[in-house]
Amino acid sequence: MKKFLVTGLLVWVPLGITIWVLNLIITTMDQSLLLLPRKWHPDMWLGMHVPGLGIILTLGVVLLTGLLVRNVFGQRIWAASEKAMQHIPFVGNIYKGVKQVSDTLLSGNGNSFRKVLLVRYPHPDAWSLAFQTNVPNVVQGKLDEEHVAVFIPTTPSPVNGFYFFVRKSDTIALDMTVDVALRSIVSMGVVSDVDSTAFHKIYKAD
Repeated sequence: MKKFLVTGLLVWVPLGITIWVLNLIITTMDQSLLLLPRKWHPDMWLGMHVPGLGIILTLGVVLLTGLLVRNVFGQRIWAASEKAMQHIPFVGNIYKGVKQVSDTLLSGNGNSFRKVLLVRYPHPDAWSLAFQTNVPNVVQGKLDEEHVAVFIPTTPSPVNGFYFFVRKSDTIALDMTVDVALRSIVSMGVVSDVDSTAFHKIYKAD
C-alpha cells in the first residue's frame, strides 16, 4: 500500500506543481489584456475567454520594446526615461537595484558573471558554488594577495546571496557554464549537468 502511495505521489506532485506554475504564469500574463480598450478584448469579439492570449500580447510588447530600444533614437529616449526614473525618491533605488540584478543575469555585455568557482563556505571544510564578478577599483591593490570578488547565491533562489572577496588561491575554477550552475542551485542539486570529475579537484587541492 505504501509503495503504491509513494509511486502515485511521485507522479502527481511534480505534475501538479508544473500545472500550478503554468496556470500562475498564464493568469498573470492574461492581466496584460486589461491594458487594451474593452472593445478590443478578445473575450468581447470571440464571445468566450481563451486562456493564454495575454502571453501573445506580452511577448509582442516585449519584442516591440526590444526592437525600439535597439535603434539609436529608442536608446536616447530610454536613457532619458531611466535617468528620470532613477531620480524619483524610493522608486529610483528599487529600480536601480532590480536593474543591476537583471543586467547581471541576462546581459552578455561583460557585466554578467565571469565564471563559476568553488569557494570554502560557510566553513573551511565545506565548498559552495560561487560566481566570479568584478573587483571594484577601490579594492584593487588594498589586499596583500590577489583576491577575486565572488557572489555566493542561496538555494533555491539564486537572486539572494552573499558577496565576498576571497583569495584567488583559495578558489577552484570549474568547467561549468553559469546556466548549468544556476540550474543546479535552483534545483538544490537535484538537476545538474556537472561533470563529477570537476569536484575531484577539491581533494587534489587539499
